[in-house]
Amino acid sequence: MSLDQFRSEARAWLAANCPQGARGPGQVHTGSSKIPLEHTDLQVWLERMAEKGWTTPTCAREYGGAGLSSREYVTLLEEMKAVGARPPLMNRGVTMVGPTVLEFGTEEQKRRLLPVIARGDGAWCQGYSEPGAGSDLASLRTAAVPDGDQFIINGHKIWTSDGDYCEWMFLLVRTDPEVPKHDGISFFVLKMDQPGIEVRPIRMISGSSPFCETFFDDAVADKRDMIGEINRGWTVGKRLLQHERSGMEMLVAGSTARRTAGVIDVAREYVGTQHGRLADGAVRDSVSGYEMNAHALRLTQRRIVDEATDGKTPGAVTSIMKIVSTELEKEHTELMAALRGSQGYGWEGDAFNADELMGTRRWLSTRAASIYSGSNEIQKNIIAKRVLGLPD
Repeated sequence: MSLDQFRSEARAWLAANCPQGARGPGQVHTGSSKIPLEHTDLQVWLERMAEKGWTTPTCAREYGGAGLSSREYVTLLEEMKAVGARPPLMNRGVTMVGPTVLEFGTEEQKRRLLPVIARGDGAWCQGYSEPGAGSDLASLRTAAVPDGDQFIINGHKIWTSDGDYCEWMFLLVRTDPEVPKHDGISFFVLKMDQPGIEVRPIRMISGSSPFCETFFDDAVADKRDMIGEINRGWTVGKRLLQHERSGMEMLVAGSTARRTAGVIDVAREYVGTQHGRLADGAVRDSVSGYEMNAHALRLTQRRIVDEATDGKTPGAVTSIMKIVSTELEKEHTELMAALRGSQGYGWEGDAFNADELMGTRRWLSTRAASIYSGSNEIQKNIIAKRVLGLPD
């Protein structure tokens, strides 16, 4: 099928099958059974897209995908944007675990786990960081001891984003404490709904609790759910982080996920216009600079997808995307707050509207953007070594 034929068929199918409640800005299905859906159309949309294979479109059909090429994938995203269709599913299963299982999993694991991910049968959280192992992740101590066909897990993870509403976790554990720290680590997936796992939300300065602590007290993981070889999980875990840092997730989300007014809209409202342009020259410079950088990032993300081979995420170059996207995210919230003036720093009270209050919380929460998912300092080391080839 030619690309034009695919575009025509995709356009017709989306027009006929994307329900109204899944169009325009709003909630996106995470797969979690613990998060109420604002509209029943979101479940209908997930089921229809999963049946089509378009929740994981570049994945092979036998694993729940549609086997699309990179160009077909980009075309699908364009046609979804044209009708205002939200992503049918956005979670770490689709963007992180799925590609990792596809690369490192056995054939049995691919056929068992990937369709689960494609159907959105549960949301996923990440069990990496620990109180004594953050940026130095290889110092992790959570232990997994073999016991027949299972491993018994004991330890403590922290910054488990969304851990309180996820059904699945992927995690790194120490399976051999006697070898150098980068060795002796294994990668597992496991079900969260079991007696040996306790999740405690952490209240943040922004007032929300998206991060959690997770405690393992004789929790159980099946041997068949170890991805990759025993004691070789560091390689698997690093590759998964490249999927996380690639920026693919934001490209897939496009402009249809829940969002507030844009920078230009806020500038017009709070700064004002004169002769059809923003009244303040310094504001014009700040806003235009941000918009150009944001547009350049989106174009680069699209090029990455378009140039990817068989839908694969590139390697160490994803560290560049992570640094740029997190710094841009911080710049966005800082600029939004500054444009609103004193209204941009309200915490509560009738003097502030909902967007202003949310903006303050987002400004505070994005302070962590350059730390989570691997700090910018770590990313710069990766770039120096793996991209530029500089000596240690």
